[in-house]
Amino acid sequence: MSEVFEGYERQYCELSANLSRKSNSAALLSDYEQKKQKFSEIKVGLDDAEALIRKMDLEARSLQPSVKAVLLAKLREYKSDLNKLKREIKRVASPDATQAARDELLEAGMAGTHAVSSDQRERMAMSVERLNESSDRITQSRRTILETEELGVSILQDLHQQRETLLHSHQKLHTVDDAIDKSKRVLTAMSRRMTKHKWIIGSVIGALIVAILFILYFKLSH
Repeated sequence: MSEVFEGYERQYCELSANLSRKSNSAALLSDYEQKKQKFSEIKVGLDDAEALIRKMDLEARSLQPSVKAVLLAKLREYKSDLNKLKREIKRVASPDATQAARDELLEAGMAGTHAVSSDQRERMAMSVERLNESSDRITQSRRTILETEELGVSILQDLHQQRETLLHSHQKLHTVDDAIDKSKRVLTAMSRRMTKHKWIIGSVIGALIVAILFILYFKLSH
């Protein structure tokens, strides 16, 4: 679920409930200027609600198909809710709305209180329910984020340990490489000395052979 969408959704539900209350209170106003001011505020709120609907629509369409389908279905409910609210406000804004509301209060024995239609009560209850659902989703998202962070920390610790192990192995390999290089140098030196000794021994043997031949030649000639 998109946290951005949930943020817009929470704002819309709060705004929708607030507009419903303002619409109900505006119906009871007798002063023209006060009523005009109240409906100006309601109009601004409706514009904000439509802007939130558009933002939710754009956000929903940018998500993966499976998530987008769920959010667009929910968005259709909000659009329907907003249209009902507009019709209710239009009805309240009619010239006979104030007197009709007062007559309704007098007939019901509820003078001095605000009359809330069943449609408004249903809308407010729906808004509260959606706010609660949004809060639950936010709580679940935060829990998921915390679990993800804990998993991330655990993975980083494992990676750090593996890095230390690799560094230690690299150091061992470096030590082995140094020992091999030293062994190669020793063997090379020994090979050179053996070659040198072979030449010396060969020279000595050659000199001895020449000396022996010379002695034998001297004896034979006398």
